Amino acid sequence: MMRNDTADAPMAIKSAEFVKSTVKAEQYPSAALPEVAFAGRSNVGKSSLINCLVQRKKLVRTSRTPGQTQTINFFLVNDEFYFVDLPGYGFARVPERIRQEWGPMVETYLSRRVSLRGIVQIMDVRHPPTPTDLDLWQWLNTRGIPVIPVLTKADKVARSQWESQLRQASLSLGTPREKIFLVSAVSRQGRDELLHELSILLKPPVTPE
Repeated sequence: MMRNDTADAPMAIKSAEFVKSTVKAEQYPSAALPEVAFAGRSNVGKSSLINCLVQRKKLVRTSRTPGQTQTINFFLVNDEFYFVDLPGYGFARVPERIRQEWGPMVETYLSRRVSLRGIVQIMDVRHPPTPTDLDLWQWLNTRGIPVIPVLTKADKVARSQWESQLRQASLSLGTPREKIFLVSAVSRQGRDELLHELSILLKPPVTPE
């Protein structure tokens, strides 16, 4: 999805701070505030995207070695909600023992966290969604967890290729092309539009009178 001039103003990010890293449910912060979690392959630029959204270069540690995020990390934004950085999946170069622990750790969070409002699922625009991308997409949709699909690294692809890559992702995911966000952490392409979508997701649910 690409922003147009008539789109609403993006959510303003006034503050962002690291709170804690966790591996077990009892270590999570209080569920009093809403949360959005970020999930993606180990090399997809997940940390860079979060840094771009909060306009902090080093809030989330980035690494050239895939698989460095081995915990569930909570970041408090605007003192109003959390961004949650989930461990990357895919070909992470980590010991098999750690790899096997990640699945249950992340599944526990996704299944039980009552303050979770939705997931930003991040995929690389340069490639079609992988089998692991599609597995997670299906798992989340089956459980009714809202998902915002994001294609990152738009700066790595010629602008003339953006539309074809978006259409390909749309076909693979079975979701409208207009629902997919195209973002670059380098050029900030798509940042404001994604923030606006996140603000909608984080709004308090409407309760019937």
